[in-house]
Amino acid sequence: MKTRFVFIGFQHPHIWDLVARAAAHPDITIVAMCEEDAATREKLAGDKRVNLTHTDYRQMLAEVACDAVVVGDWFAKRGRIVIDCLKAGRHVLADKPMCTTLAEYDEIVRLTAAKKLTVGLMLDMRDSAVFGKVRDLVRAGTIGEIRAASLGGQHPLLAGKRAGWYHEAGKHGGTIGDIAVHGFDLIPWVTGLALRRVNAARVWAAGVPAGSHFVNAGQCLLELANGAGVMCDVSYFSPDSQGYTLPMYWRLTLWGSRGVLETSLTAKEITLCLDGEPAPRPVPLGAPNPGGYLTAFLDEMHGRPSSGLTMAEAFRASRAALVAQQAADEGRRDVAL
Repeated sequence: MKTRFVFIGFQHPHIWDLVARAAAHPDITIVAMCEEDAATREKLAGDKRVNLTHTDYRQMLAEVACDAVVVGDWFAKRGRIVIDCLKAGRHVLADKPMCTTLAEYDEIVRLTAAKKLTVGLMLDMRDSAVFGKVRDLVRAGTIGEIRAASLGGQHPLLAGKRAGWYHEAGKHGGTIGDIAVHGFDLIPWVTGLALRRVNAARVWAAGVPAGSHFVNAGQCLLELANGAGVMCDVSYFSPDSQGYTLPMYWRLTLWGSRGVLETSLTAKEITLCLDGEPAPRPVPLGAPNPGGYLTAFLDEMHGRPSSGLTMAEAFRASRAALVAQQAADEGRRDVAL
């Protein structure tokens, strides 16, 4: 029997990757789709990728027999939706962030345990050919013990093109929670080292349109379990004209006891600089794992052995991002994770 999916919210472009993958998956059937925003429904009229069946997600949950709900609404609305879906006894696969407050996070964790449900997250960077190979190299000890890391997840602002709700008060929830959650999943997955502490974090607005409430810049300094430091920048400062093609898009640099490794999500190779060698050398990428986050969610949901990202890992990354966002919002330092 196929797994029955429903979708809630189409106000962020990430959702289209999952729409395409679910529609093409032999073990998934999409049984309903909901968009509550009238303007978005109008934009989607005639779009063959969607078949909007509902304008109220609570009504959809009450009427439609389904197994899993995909959540892709505006960020600060997601936590409430995820909680309502879990209360209704449905598994959830959410775009990141799945929620924007620690109170929502705690309730989501409580409900998954109480109702024995699975929550998955669209953390797809670990599915790339680049970072899968980085993990192999690091876990093999190629650069030795990790001593420091730097991660740059800067995005283009795309004012006038990016969804307008980013600039509306109370709808975004924070740039660290929005973007850094990818890095907070990637770093432990690559290194095998848990995030231990948020040493410092800061958010601020720069270059946003007049009247915007979008706090579009975010930086944080974290500590790994072995004491190594992580510097992370997730600001919306990349040039709009080059979009997501910059060679430093999601640039990752890892310093180890035996050398340095550097690459990025757009790179065609990994640069390895090892002590004892006279010059840097390129390392070919590995094989990608497209849609790995979806496969992993289905596996955990159906009680099969894990094939990738687990709910526990998604929760740890989400909590770390929420704690770092709160530290930045409140001006707090040295917050344990």
